[in-house]
Amino acid sequence: MNVATPPLAPERSRKPELTVVAAVILRDSKILICQRRRDDSHALQWEFPGGKVESGEIPQDALARELREELAIEATIGKELFRTRHRYREYGQILELIFFQANIDRSTPLQNLVFEGFEWADPATLQKYDFLQADQQFVALLATRAIPLDWTS
Repeated sequence: MNVATPPLAPERSRKPELTVVAAVILRDSKILICQRRRDDSHALQWEFPGGKVESGEIPQDALARELREELAIEATIGKELFRTRHRYREYGQILELIFFQANIDRSTPLQNLVFEGFEWADPATLQKYDFLQADQQFVALLATRAIPLDWTS
């Protein structure tokens, strides 16, 4: 009898068509979350700051660039916390989403350049926010503290 390894699900076996990076920024026991604009796709849903990795960029450099563009901050990109893949029905393409812890100087003011708004949220309350579908598994893990964060940075 020939026992073959079952094929990977299509999402896992194909190379992602888009890589997106997101930052977990901590301050005073809270995590920075951002709300998408009301005229944007996925209007008013919550996400972590970040964005698309451009051709030729490594994920950490893309995230540092996105944080400058979205919040006018300089950040040190730390360790990768979580990685997932998701396919939004309306787009069809597979996206790989990589979450990193990012550190900024505690006194750095944030400038909202692209969001409807942002908040510093307690991790235990994260699941009360309407997060993007691709973020929801990570949010659940953060809310239960299943993913360790470096709160000393």
